[in-house]
Order: sequence, then C-alpha cells, then structure tokens
Amino acid sequence: MILIFLGPPGSGKGTQAKRLTAEKSWPQLSTGDMLRANIAQGTELGIAAKKMMDQGNLVPDAVVVGMIRERIKNSDCLKGFILDGFPRTISQAESLDQMLSEKGLRVDRVIEFQIQDGELVGRLSGRRTCSSCATMYHVKTSPPKVDGVCDKCGNPVIQRADDNVEVIEKRLKVYHAQTSPLIQYYSQQGKLLPIDATKAMDQVYSRVVASLPKRSFFGQFLSRAFAR
Repeated sequence: MILIFLGPPGSGKGTQAKRLTAEKSWPQLSTGDMLRANIAQGTELGIAAKKMMDQGNLVPDAVVVGMIRERIKNSDCLKGFILDGFPRTISQAESLDQMLSEKGLRVDRVIEFQIQDGELVGRLSGRRTCSSCATMYHVKTSPPKVDGVCDKCGNPVIQRADDNVEVIEKRLKVYHAQTSPLIQYYSQQGKLLPIDATKAMDQVYSRVVASLPKRSFFGQFLSRAFAR
C-alpha cells in the first residue's frame, strides 16, 4: 500500500500517519528526516544536498526523489509506506509518479486532510514543544500538568519559532500556492479522498482506515513478483 497524506501544517496528518504505521507497519517516510539522515551518513545524495543547502539553494526534486528511491529499497517498505509532507508541488508529484512507474508501482490513495485556515492558526499558535524530548502540548486542549514544564522529562516547554501567527500565516500561504494544485492532480487520477480533519482524532483515524483500498496496486505487484 502506497499512501500520500496531503494537508496543510497542523492538519493532523503526521499524527494519523504515526498511528497507521503502528497498526499496519507501513513506515512513515518524511523527506525532511531522510534528508537529514543522508547528510549525517555522508551518502552521495546527502553530500549533494548539503552543498546546495550551504549555497542557500533548494534541494532539487531529483535529489529528494532519489532519496525516496533508496529508502523504499529497505525491507520495512516491502508491504508499503506512507509519504508525509511529499510531494509538495506538481513537479514533485510527476517525478514521484515516474520513479514509481519505473519500479512497476504507483500511489494507491491520497488522503487530503481538510481544515480551515482560521482553525489551523489556533491549533499551531497554541502548540508548545518540549525543548528536550519534543513532546507536543497545546495551551488549551492538552497543556502540561505544570505550566512550562514537560510531563515526561521535566525540561522546559517552549513555543517554536515557526508556531507564531505571522509565520503560520506565511506557511499556509505557501501551502495554498504550491500544494493545493495537487488536489486537482490526484483527483483527476481518481486517487484523492478528502477527510474532515476537524473531527475528533479517533473519528479521523477511522475514516482514514475506511478509505484504504481493499487490495493495493503494491500488493498486486508483489503477488505477481513472488509468483514468478
């Protein structure tokens, strides 16, 4: 099963991806994590990416897709994976489709987490993060037991620099300009399923699970491969 979780920052797609990973053992692939891992390991792709970043340039789509290509060779991706935060643009989606096609694969489902900007600003501006263990809190819905202190490790709980209203509004503007066109792209492929991300977490998760194809293209491909 190959899934893409599409939605603006704060829509809950990362949380739902982690929950689905725990149940189905499909790894959640974050291109940001892969990028940092490749740089830390000094891989050929990582060295190329770091050079571009040091020059203040964006990492080209080909490099990012190359990292995905290498990552999905790992055994934990044998039954499928979840792409969280990628693709972000039509160009990236086309590059991803081409790479998967070369492997005889394709995306099974794209789940769009729908939520209004006003609610997202409230969610993200109220978010707080442990400075040590990165446990997430919210000033209204899930505050720490002691104000400003992490329940788990006792270190300070802070507001990240990118969780202030001005930065959030800029991030949402970028999302709508670059990523929203993907909704039409995947809708035309018949793969898009919108989900109301304002519902309770369990309700959203139930909808995610119910939206999954009964038999994925990935599973059919593996079945044919092992039958040979």
